[in-house]
Amino acid sequence: MGLFARARKYEGWLATAFGREGVSAVVVERPADGMPRVLGASYQAAARPAPAEVLEKLGKDVQAAARHCTTVLAGGEYQLLSLEAPAVPREELKTAVGWRLKDMLDFPLAEATIDVFDIPGDPNGTQRGSSVFAVAARNSAVSRRQALYAECKIGLSVIDIPEMAQRNIATLLETPGRGIAVLYFDGDGGLLTMSFNGELYQARRIDVTLTQLQSPDASQYYDRVTLELQRSFDHFDRQFHFISLARLMLMTGAADGLHAYLADNLYMPVEQLDLATVLDLSQAAELRDPAMQARYFLAIGAGLREVGLHPGKHEGKGA
Repeated sequence: MGLFARARKYEGWLATAFGREGVSAVVVERPADGMPRVLGASYQAAARPAPAEVLEKLGKDVQAAARHCTTVLAGGEYQLLSLEAPAVPREELKTAVGWRLKDMLDFPLAEATIDVFDIPGDPNGTQRGSSVFAVAARNSAVSRRQALYAECKIGLSVIDIPEMAQRNIATLLETPGRGIAVLYFDGDGGLLTMSFNGELYQARRIDVTLTQLQSPDASQYYDRVTLELQRSFDHFDRQFHFISLARLMLMTGAADGLHAYLADNLYMPVEQLDLATVLDLSQAAELRDPAMQARYFLAIGAGLREVGLHPGKHEGKGA
């Protein structure tokens, strides 16, 4: 099993995300018509790395044996890098990208599991060359996650990354013909993604945690977040001039002060993200609470992946 592998089992996904303070699990189905449905959600508090009994308990709560399962790596377990696509046949792309990554990783190439996916260019053909995202995950992190699921006797079909989980949610929020930015905070910090037509174009990490944004002195972090966003949007405009971002969607749980600050200091509209506008939460009513949406955000995003392609094959819209 590689990153972004696919396997057909039953409709829908059981997705887990391992946060600093606990593990969240959701079951998500995407019907042919209507909004995607969250069929159940469960959370177990546990410091990372979570022990096997935590996953076993979650597996029983959400009937893991009846679903195909995906999980999301934590921020420190992989690197996501964008680079110019090597001029090689498609079947040689991963190998060629691996050699380019050799001096860019903070761990040896021999210890990396690598996957590659395209960054689409200008549809009008005015952008030169092509670019790709390369995901390099530590073999040890992948092996640990696989071993944990094996110990709990839960079949694991996919190991994903937070950027792609967040992109899956962004796809539901897009305005036709416009790009969208999504900013999410958890215990690992902030994650900004910018996507267009269901594809991820840029991602940035911000070194401010949700705990800091919910603290009494949260306002001291607002300038740092705003500056990072302004720099990221300026870089995006230069690199992808053919995409106009319609808005920034913010997922911060109950950290409302940041929303007001960004709305006053950014040139684009800033909105609080409410998953109830794009998901059917009738069977998981607790997720109407903004704090619960933040807790389950990455797991929900991972569960929104599409199904039905062969294992080992990657296509942008389903990663």
